[in-house]
Formats: sequence, structure tokens, C-alpha cells
Amino acid sequence: MPTSTSPRERTAEAADPVPPGSPDKDDGRRRRPERAALLRRIGLRVLALAVLLGLWQLVTALQLWSPVLVPSPAAVWRALLETSGTHDGVRGYQGHTLIEHLGISLRRILVGAGAGVAAGLVTGVLMGTLPWVRVVLEPAVAFLRTLPPLAYFSLLIIWFGIDEAPKLWLLAIAAMPPVAVATASAVASAPTALVEAARAIGARRGQVVTSVVLPSALPEILVGVRLAFGIAYSSVVAAKTVNGLPGIGGLIRDAQRYNQSDTVVLGLFAIGLSGLLIDAALRLLSDRLAPWRSHA
Repeated sequence: MPTSTSPRERTAEAADPVPPGSPDKDDGRRRRPERAALLRRIGLRVLALAVLLGLWQLVTALQLWSPVLVPSPAAVWRALLETSGTHDGVRGYQGHTLIEHLGISLRRILVGAGAGVAAGLVTGVLMGTLPWVRVVLEPAVAFLRTLPPLAYFSLLIIWFGIDEAPKLWLLAIAAMPPVAVATASAVASAPTALVEAARAIGARRGQVVTSVVLPSALPEILVGVRLAFGIAYSSVVAAKTVNGLPGIGGLIRDAQRYNQSDTVVLGLFAIGLSGLLIDAALRLLSDRLAPWRSHA
């Protein structure tokens, strides 16, 4: 027998043509709280940024410290305008605009840290799959990981001169250990059941590594990559000490010599904001390549 519906139920069905139990409606209900949480997080971050900016302006307005020590937001803004174009016949800072200084540093990081990440991946896979390789290489990797960049940068200058080569080597050496350690740990802890199942159906060692071990280790590897790029970016501070111009680190170093604290603060903001963008891009890549990790 056909079931009868009340006028109220028919009105609700006419207003909402999607059945209550349909996937589209359930998905819409799940997305609404996610959007609300996202907007709440954005709002809190904007509010925190506004509070910090207000405190900064208040401190400079009260003149608790000299403007040479703590420049005002307006002074940093003027430095941004001056270094972003040509003013009074002077182009940017030392002949290069702020975006050019930043782009040169980012290129160094991309090349140097990229080489270090590639070397760390190969080293980590070998350490995680071959026990004798781990015994041989683990002390060397741990030794490099504990060294601050300035400790071996002077030696790199002696070996490679003062041009681009020592900076790229510095970034590569700084980026390699965290990736190698994360990859080795993740590869060594791959699910034994999956590895044995792959071997049982005739998979060779290389196939097991590429089809089972690496996909399961991918989330931890990507965390190591994020750490590597963060360490490499901080190593730019060491690379700026010799022949740093053009480059964002050299800009900070040169401005510090002349007590141009507004330009120094501007360079720090440029490094921090670009670092946040790089980390956000790596997080997005991690969510795309390993979506099960973000939904775990």
C-alpha cells in the first residue's frame, strides 16, 4: 500500500528536493561545519595579527625605545616602497628591488635544498632497506645533523670560493640529514604484513620498495622535506655573510651595517612570509600525495 504523507512533510520535500539520506545532502551537512571552522581559524589569525600590529604601533608611539632599535610600522612600510621601485634615481636596494633580492635567495634555496632533499631520499631509502648501509651511514648523517651551518660554511668557502657554489653546498648539506633520518625511519617501519604479502605474490625487492614501502612511508618523508626546507631557509642567514648581495640575506646584512633597522625588519618579514608560503605549498603537496594522513 502506498504510504500517505502529511501536508507538512510534502511541503518539506518540495522545499528540499534532495532525499534526507542521499550522499549529496550528507556531504553538504559535513562541509558546513568545516567551512565554519575554517572561517573561525582565519578570523582568529587576522585578529591576532591586528593585535600584534596594534601593540607594535603603541610601543613605537610611546617611544619606549629609539626608532633605530624599534622602527615603526610606517617606517617599515616606507622601506618597502623604497626598495620595491626607483626613488630619487636609486633603484631598489643596491641596484636590485626587494622582489629581486628575495627571488635570488629563493632560487638558491630551490636548487641547493632540492639537491639535499634528493640526496636525503636516496640515503634514507638505502639506510631503511639495507641494515649494513644504516650501520655505515647513520653516524655520518647524525654528525652532519648536529653541526650548525656556520661551522662548515668557512670550509666550503675555502674549497669553492665566495661565489654561488658554497651557498648551494651549504643549503644542500643542511637539507640532507632531516630527510635522510625521516625516510630511513619511515621505510624501516613499513607494515610487515604488506611487505610479506607483496613478496608472496612474487614481487622483487625493487618492486616492494616502490609499490609498498615508499607509499606507506610517504607522509613521514614529506614531514622530513618540510623540515629540510625550513632548515635550509634559516641557513640563508649563514650564507649572507660572504658576498651576500644580491639576496635577501645580504640585504639584511648590508642594512645592519648602516643601522637601517626598518630595512632589516622588512627583510625579516620577507623571509618569514615567503617561508610560510613555502611551508603551505609543501603542506598542500602532502595533502595531495598522502590524503589519508590529513583525514586520519
